[in-house]
Amino acid sequence: MARGHQKIQSQQKAQEKNAKLKKQQGHGLSDQMKAAQKALVFSCAVCKSQMPDPKTYKQHFENKHPKSELPAELKDV
Repeated sequence: MARGHQKIQSQQKAQEKNAKLKKQQGHGLSDQMKAAQKALVFSCAVCKSQMPDPKTYKQHFENKHPKSELPAELKDV
């Protein structure tokens, strides 16, 4: 068992460790994945890959599916 100064040091160390864990709790991989998934709004009609904005979607469609007709949602972009 720790006594005196060693006991105080171990308590402080445990307290710092708990504070770090609590701070990191909101920044986990699953939270990042959920936020990234929310940002992917547009889905390709041909290959079902997801893009964040119509400009990227149009570039993707022109490069990956040149023989397919452009979807109606991209004609005005």
